[in-house]
Amino acid sequence: MIEINGDYLEGGGSIARVALALSTIRQKAFAIDNIRANRPQPGLKNQHLFCVKALEQLCNASAEGVSLGSTSLKYVPGKINAKNIEIDIQTAGSISLFLQSILLPAMFSNKTLTLKVIGGTDTKWAAPIDYYKEVFLPQLRKYADIDLKLLKRGYFPKGQGIVELDINPIFKLSDFNHFEEFLKDLRENTDKINLTEQGHLIQIKGISHASADLQDSNVAERQAETAAAKLKRKYSVPVNVSIEYQNSASIGSGIVLWAIFSKDENEIDEKNPIRLGADALGEKSKKAEEVGKEAAENLIKEIDSKAAADSHLADQILPFMSLIGNSKIKTSKITNHTKTNIYTIEKFFGKCFEVDEKENVISTIN
Repeated sequence: MIEINGDYLEGGGSIARVALALSTIRQKAFAIDNIRANRPQPGLKNQHLFCVKALEQLCNASAEGVSLGSTSLKYVPGKINAKNIEIDIQTAGSISLFLQSILLPAMFSNKTLTLKVIGGTDTKWAAPIDYYKEVFLPQLRKYADIDLKLLKRGYFPKGQGIVELDINPIFKLSDFNHFEEFLKDLRENTDKINLTEQGHLIQIKGISHASADLQDSNVAERQAETAAAKLKRKYSVPVNVSIEYQNSASIGSGIVLWAIFSKDENEIDEKNPIRLGADALGEKSKKAEEVGKEAAENLIKEIDSKAAADSHLADQILPFMSLIGNSKIKTSKITNHTKTNIYTIEKFFGKCFEVDEKENVISTIN
């Protein structure tokens, strides 16, 4: 059984989430102690419990220590057998963080499946669902057909947002007798993850959203207008930020922006997308204009870094790089979150990354 230290470096929940995903696809059990030891409230949160519940359905897994606040967990995966899954996190727990455990094994399962997840779509310390859809998922569609639908937004504290994913695997782990055979086929027959050069900035897009309660105050419009104005002053490319209001269980707002690049300045390469993202969330004491300004400034930092993967994409894409092999990214910043994920991944794959902190480059060595 693989032993994992849950308080390594950042000591956050991603150690458990990433371990669950890799354990399931590698079919190797693990035990983790000191879960979220470096957080104000250590131990498993609701989203982690429901990660395990979903995997129990997806691969008939068994686990010990699956309770709220538990600081240790033992997990034994079973054979992946795709089925439609509906999970209600029951809080504003992040749907995008929940998917860290589920998406990877679902992508390489034995048949098409639908995931319906109820929880938080736009919350603190997690990728907003629009970032997940527009920046992260485009990197994975050469390995599986993935369609994400945002059916309802969920803000803190009640959540109740609804996201549905249809996942149609291209490479099926079940087609092989051993994981090593699957890995060899995957690496020989897929395009690699190569995000090292920005290329030409083609356009900037975004979504400025708010709960219907804030429509009379034009919150989404004000966020969008401030962000767009700042970006248009900086870059001579089209900037389009759409406006969206929805009925939601809690009042909230936010804005997600993404910059689209291409090696050919006249054509966007959808097969090997280069996108940088940034976002900001509204708060009760925060003006809509401040939210828009914050998101725009965050995106400008990412663009001006000359990186081809923003700092959030870097840590999310690492598990897929370890599978695909022969991959390389240049990111704007190598965070402790990224280093923590590397630690977790290498528990399952052995030494598989080289990190150049001076150039902010991460490469696989397999």
